[in-house]
Amino acid sequence: MPVARALGALTRRDSHLPAPTGGLTGQDPRSNGPDGEIPHEYVESGDSTRDPDSHIKEDACSRFRVQLTPRQPRKNTLSAIGNTPLVRLNRVTKGVAADVYMKLEYYNPTGSYKDRMALAMIEGAERDGLLRKGDTVVEYTGGSTGSSLAFVCAVKGYKLKVVTSDAFSDEKLDTMKAFGAMLTIVPSGSGKTTPEIIPKMMKVAEEMAREPHTYWTNQFYNKYMLAGYNALGVEILDQMGGRVDAFVASFGTAGCSMGVAEVLKARNSDVKVCLVEPAESPVLSKGIKGTHDIEGIGAGFVPPLLRRELYDGVLTVSTEEAKAMARRLAREEGIFAGSSSGANVLAATRVGRELGAGKSVVTVAVDSGLKYLSTDLYGG
Repeated sequence: MPVARALGALTRRDSHLPAPTGGLTGQDPRSNGPDGEIPHEYVESGDSTRDPDSHIKEDACSRFRVQLTPRQPRKNTLSAIGNTPLVRLNRVTKGVAADVYMKLEYYNPTGSYKDRMALAMIEGAERDGLLRKGDTVVEYTGGSTGSSLAFVCAVKGYKLKVVTSDAFSDEKLDTMKAFGAMLTIVPSGSGKTTPEIIPKMMKVAEEMAREPHTYWTNQFYNKYMLAGYNALGVEILDQMGGRVDAFVASFGTAGCSMGVAEVLKARNSDVKVCLVEPAESPVLSKGIKGTHDIEGIGAGFVPPLLRRELYDGVLTVSTEEAKAMARRLAREEGIFAGSSSGANVLAATRVGRELGAGKSVVTVAVDSGLKYLSTDLYGG
């Protein structure tokens, strides 16, 4: 439906509402096209005039025909989780024969795909009677899972106690507090992810979970999360028209890689699933644990949720390689994400070179670069 007709219908139906402002007034939206190109969704349909100092008028919109996807208001912010865009990478993939696509998970409410797992963990526990009204949720986290849990708990009315560390960005810690979480900080000693830091955090959280009326999500062992990532896999298949030759994902809990792999391999057992871990801590590929600075992955042990039959190989990416690619994504693709997303893309290009022309590789932009402005990734 043309915007003019849509706005006209809205005005007639809700005449008591104030007239809409902004949006289509001002700069011609067609100027956003690459190299001055007019995006295909804007099509001339006649001359009109604009009055930038007035409310939107139907005649100011009638020169365009805009394809709108019918949408209804969401019942709350939890309903805004998922259905994120999938885009093709064009510049950082130069020389790669296969097509490489990236799911932009920072479109989720907290800017991370962890919103999916947080909601799945909480609602799974509610469904099975493990979490009841008035209970307190406890978790250890580097910050993204904690931010997502804090968000979900805020909407649902639960208290949240988080065990985290100064190894993770200030933005993540501040986000958890903004949503109302109560933080316990475990010092890292180096400001980086060491092999010892996650087990230390887990031990503190375990002690907290002994308190009555407490539910410990215990993310590395929580199978409820897989349902959230199954949905991610279904979205990828739908957006790709079922044509996926490889999926590449870095891992912490391995929830994303395993949840997506379950769906992709159920559809086509020949799909290649490739995991990504820090070169400084190649626990899965070489049995060596070490210190690195790719937040959110490489916990220093093999995650219990990992299933050998669901992945086909493991690639390693160094901290510096991951950060360099994350910066390239921002400057060359307009994708503002964290270092684990950089690791994903670098590994995906390697897989794409190996697969060759006519093949499609999908990976994930895990979270927003806004979570790392205080670090040396983008500022610091």
